[in-house]
Formats: sequence, C-alpha cells, structure tokens
Amino acid sequence: MTAFSCLETVGMPKAYKTMADHKNVPAKTLAKDEDYWNEIRKAFRVSPDFINLENGYYSLTSSPVTNAEVDYLKTVNANHSFYLRRDYKKDRARVLIEVAELAGCSPEELILCRNTTEALDTIIMGLDLKPGDEVVMTNQDYYSVLQCWAMRARRFGSVNKIISLPFHPKSDEEIVAAYERAISPKTKVLMVTHLINTTGQILPVRKIADMAHRHGVEVISDSAHAFAHVNFKIPDLDCDYLGASLHKWLGAPLGTGILYMKKEKIEKVWPLYGDDKYPDDDMRKFGHIGTIPCHNELAITDAITFHHKIGAEQKEERLRYLTDYWLDKVRDVSGVIVNTPRQAQRHCAISNVGIKGVDATELAEILFERYGIFTVTKNNQEMSGVRVTPHLYNSLSDLDKLVSAIQEIAST
Repeated sequence: MTAFSCLETVGMPKAYKTMADHKNVPAKTLAKDEDYWNEIRKAFRVSPDFINLENGYYSLTSSPVTNAEVDYLKTVNANHSFYLRRDYKKDRARVLIEVAELAGCSPEELILCRNTTEALDTIIMGLDLKPGDEVVMTNQDYYSVLQCWAMRARRFGSVNKIISLPFHPKSDEEIVAAYERAISPKTKVLMVTHLINTTGQILPVRKIADMAHRHGVEVISDSAHAFAHVNFKIPDLDCDYLGASLHKWLGAPLGTGILYMKKEKIEKVWPLYGDDKYPDDDMRKFGHIGTIPCHNELAITDAITFHHKIGAEQKEERLRYLTDYWLDKVRDVSGVIVNTPRQAQRHCAISNVGIKGVDATELAEILFERYGIFTVTKNNQEMSGVRVTPHLYNSLSDLDKLVSAIQEIAST
C-alpha cells in the first residue's frame, strides 16, 4: 500500500506559498496567524451541531488520515486473508519504524498497541515485583492506571504509596521533592504522568527520572496526553518504560498506541499474552494480542505525515496559544477556579476550570445545553471542574463563546 499524501489536501494562505514556508516563521508568531490556521482548519470535518472542546478523549483525524484509513480498509478487505498472512507483517514493521523515528527511539524498543491503558497495564502487570515492594504514584494519575496498580497489589502483595502534587507548583524542584519524600529502601518504581489528564499540568519527567535513578528506582511515564502534543523525544525523558496513545494528539485512528521500554529492561518484563516465538529480550513478545483492525495501524503513517507538515513546535505553540487566549480572560473572574498552572512550560492544550457554587457535572451540562459547548467533568479528591481541550480546528470565536458562557454562569 502507498502512504496517502496530505500535501495537496490542506490549502495555504497567500502568505505561504508552500507548506514548508511557514516553518521559517517563529512558532510563537505563527500561533497567532488566524489566516494560516483557518486553512489548516479546512482539513478537519467538524460537526456543526456544537462546539467541541473535549479533544482530550481522542483527536479528530484530519480528512487526509480518514480518507487513507478508508482506502486501507477497502484494500485489506478485498485482499482478505492473503494480505494478513503475506503482507501485513512487513507493513506493520514499516509503520513501527516511522513511529520510532517520530518518538526518537529504536524500533527495537517499541511495539504498537491499542492505547495507553493497554501499554501501561502490560508494564504494571509484567514487572517482577515481590510482596512488599513499593510503587509511588499520585492521586492525579489516570484512574485506570491507579485501578491496575490496586489490582496488582491485591493479587501479588506490592504496596502502593499514593502522594499529592501541588496544582500550582512554584518550581520543578517542589514537584521532584514530593516524589522523593515518598521513596524508601523498598521503593522499586515511580509512576509519573507526563501531562495530567484532569488539569493539564505538565510534569518535569526528566528531573523526576534523574532523581529516581539516583535512588535505584525505575520510572514509568504515562505520556498519553503528551505524545505529539508537546514537543519531545522519548530519550529526553530517560524513563525506563512509557505508554502513549496515538489516537489522542497525533490524530491517528482510534485504537492505536505505543508501548516503549529501554532495551535493557525488556527481558525482565512478562508479556500479558503467551508467545514463544520471540526471545525474552525482544519487544515483539508483547505484540501477540490476536487479530486486530490493521487498517487503523496503517493510517498511523498518514497521521505522522500530517503532523510533520504542521510541525511539532508550531503545533504545540498554537495549542498553548488557544488555551492561554481563553484562560487568561477568566482567571481573574470572580467565582472562577482555575486548576491549571499559569506558567507556559506547565500547560498546553488541556486545562480545568470550576465555578464556586456550581457542581462540575452541572457546569458541563449547562455549557452544553445552554451554550452548545461540549466539555467533560474531571474531578479527583482535591479539585472539581470541567476539562477544556481546544484543538487545531477550534477558532477564536469558539473560545470567545466559552469565555462569555463562563462569565455569565459565574455572575449568576
């Protein structure tokens, strides 16, 4: 199969003759160029029935990616078992190479999977922890991750130490110290969420990993919301294990993700599914999950192409600009509670707000029923609010309507 090209499906404003020209413009400047982003917006088919500001669940695929996925589905279906038995293996290997290049790691340290939960559960249940071994995590980690660690503790006797993190930290060192205080001689693993799904706070994973490694502790990064959202390469984090979803901010089809392990760590982790075809130090031992909708995986390469055409830095700055555009207008509104840090390096497209006296679930319903704005309630033991996650196809007009709605609700 030939990778679908999105070069000709996204128009360019007159200021840019080619897709490459915009990369000569500083990313922070380009982030405010509405003519440019209006053209990018044309690559997405968006429902006109409501304003979608809940892109954290998963991202819309752009039209080039959707069209490619449909073409792949038709081709796979037409060739049937012949394709799956003869050609799919080498096509999947090609996709993995492209993903590894995007991630900045070796293909030998990576496997395609269906989502971050599958990736992290594989690590959590596969680590060779003994009864009494401790794992440090936070109450802001993703709920299914906490559930898996709880299940592991009940079944095998490991011990979970759950800590709290500040919502508005004064420094990276404050965050690192919160993890370090929980480490004891029995601690074997730190579970770190790269970009917290409820509040959008970006954690200093590399500094946490450096500290943990000094104590002889391994680090797992939940990078579900960070991958292809903020600009980084996996080796930058120096984590030992990582899971991410490609159907979130990369914009690949639903049901696509990655599992990463440092090469020297692979041998010690048990796979969830039986497979005796590969040696213990081969990542492919984690890939035997049965028959899957392979057309989804094939379209990952088209999502990568689209991502590259926009540019990782340019995409990150636009997403941060969209968040700052509306969030700065409501931070000081009486009654509004912002659960997302102000500093640019600590947030990007995900943020969380509440209104005093208004239940968060009720707030999400009011925004949708009264104003046609779709968000989602995100709570934990320490905060309550709705998560707002604009994407590249959202306009400033969309965000102006959100600001007006929040101001009006807060004033009643």
